[in-house]
This record gives sequence, C-alpha cells and structure tokens, in this order.
Amino acid sequence: DGVQYISIIGGGYFFKPDRIVVKKNIPVELSVSREPGMAPHSIMANAPEAGIVFDESLSSNPKIITFTAKATGEYVFYCKNKLPFLPSHREKGMQGIIEVVE
Repeated sequence: DGVQYISIIGGGYFFKPDRIVVKKNIPVELSVSREPGMAPHSIMANAPEAGIVFDESLSSNPKIITFTAKATGEYVFYCKNKLPFLPSHREKGMQGIIEVVE
C-alpha cells in the first residue's frame, strides 16, 4: 500500500529501536507505545523543515503517528518529560534518530 510501518516502544529511559530509517516522500505510520510501568513518557520530534513534527504521550495502548518526510537527513526524536530538580528523560538517554534516505 506504499506506507512504511514502524513500531517504537518506550521504556525506562530508552526507545527501542532508537534509530529508524525511512524513505523520503513515502508515508510513514509509526505505532508508539510504552512498556508497563509508572513513569510517564512521551515521544516528540520537531523538524518542520523535513515534515516530521509530532508530540504524543505514550501509553501501553499503541498510538499511531503519521508523517511523510520531505527532506533527507537525520532528525532527533525524544521524550520531553522531566521531573523538577532531576535530569530530563532525554538527558538520561531517551532519544533516537529518524534517518531519512532517498
């Protein structure tokens, strides 16, 4: 159907996988969820120049994010959550890369 299907799971300060490769100008359907646990997590990317912009809280029920990358390169996705006085989840390593190829 011409769609790239990818699943990402978030957990204790990680994403699995933490690197995904997608093709430029081909729609992506990203299924995102988190492992069971108490800590809230999110997934976000902010690369409007590439058409990759999303911000979702993660739950154990998968959520679907759709986008179509418009520019090749590497773009970061990460968890934006942070408790007061502690390092952010991103600072603890909860980030990854979307690599867009031709």
